[in-house]
Amino acid sequence: MKKKSLLTLSALTLALSTTLTTLPATAALPAAVAGESLPSLAPMLETVSPAVVSISVEGSHVSKQRIPESFRFFFGPEFDAEQTRERPFRGLGSGVIIDAGKGYVITNHHVIDGANKILVQLHDGREYDAELIGSDSMSDVALLKLEKADNLTEIKFSDSDGLRVGDFAIAIGNPFGLGQTVTSGIISALGRSGLNLENFENFIQTDAAINSGNSGGALVNLNGELIGINTAILGPNGGNVGIGFAIPVNMVKNLAEQILEFGEVKRGVLGVQGGELTSELAEAFGYETNHGAFVSQVVPDSAAEKAGLEAGDIIVSVNGKDIRTFGELRAKVATLGAGKKVKLGIIRDGKEKTVTAELKEATLAKANAETLHEALKGARLENFTEGKLSGVRVASVEKDSIAARYGLKMGDVIVGLNRDKVKNLGDFRKQLESKPNVLALNVIRDGASMYLVIR
Repeated sequence: MKKKSLLTLSALTLALSTTLTTLPATAALPAAVAGESLPSLAPMLETVSPAVVSISVEGSHVSKQRIPESFRFFFGPEFDAEQTRERPFRGLGSGVIIDAGKGYVITNHHVIDGANKILVQLHDGREYDAELIGSDSMSDVALLKLEKADNLTEIKFSDSDGLRVGDFAIAIGNPFGLGQTVTSGIISALGRSGLNLENFENFIQTDAAINSGNSGGALVNLNGELIGINTAILGPNGGNVGIGFAIPVNMVKNLAEQILEFGEVKRGVLGVQGGELTSELAEAFGYETNHGAFVSQVVPDSAAEKAGLEAGDIIVSVNGKDIRTFGELRAKVATLGAGKKVKLGIIRDGKEKTVTAELKEATLAKANAETLHEALKGARLENFTEGKLSGVRVASVEKDSIAARYGLKMGDVIVGLNRDKVKNLGDFRKQLESKPNVLALNVIRDGASMYLVIR
């Protein structure tokens, strides 16, 4: 009797199991049955989405084409051998409102590069003209201001230095001009550099789908806080393959503050040369892991030398935050800004140490003079220091160029403009920003001081 009961129970269990496996999938939803709501990103997105905008731009790309010497005979002596062409373009991108009261929007430099008209569309459909406050091509960040905009929604900043691989990430933007789109994923890697996408690279890598038009859009965490600005994708034909990159929000914040204060980025310089820390180098210098930046040389009279850094040091943290690569060190230092004090954690002779450096301002090493002033077209300029003499040296002058006609010669050192001294290209650029009608250049030539007047 007992054996028969067990057989009956086994048959009933088998029948019940077969019945459950044939039920539709929707029947196995305990949360829905209990009347509870399912997990969703919708409540967070309803709060954050109004802070992400679509950007459309119009402009023209200027290209120059030089007519070969053999063809100039056909055009006559007055013909300009260098022809300028303008090609109109239109582009789409995304942006993020970071200050609702003042109408400030952050986006990528490459989204607005060359644009003479910038139109921003809000999540609710309103449209505003935007003014470019400033941008930085080397870090690919631009700051816009919306004209006469009200009732805006701004986004809250997170601390991107606290991110970890595996954290959830949500990308919001305007891919392909379709309208606002949301994708989700995780943070796949941190401190990515060496991708040749930008000049200063310290990217957050994510597998949240990022496509053309997402540039300048928001990468947020589950709290709806901004952790990065989407900037690039890695894939064939510019399509998403699960590898996208964003600029960390801490870098973006530093750059935006500099643009607001100075109208440009005043890049900080530490004054070290080096590279990635290999396992062999780490072992040779008594360091257990290969995370950090190896210092091979300290530039004389630099912030690094004054702070006491030495060749052979391994820099492992910046302001208490660990760094993984030399590229990450370079990007963080450059975007902190000139004049900022930075605490560097280092390993020397196997021992930990902390030093403080006050960053110096970077100056452009070389420049095409025509980017500074049209009258200097044809000259190539570079910073120059020799003994007590500092200024801007003319590295080369094209024959029959405008600069040559005004009397500039290779080897000239410009030490003054009108009544102001010129110590480097940074000084020279600032003084030319006022667009003086007359340029009285104080030039040192063959050891003698002279003036060249350019009208």
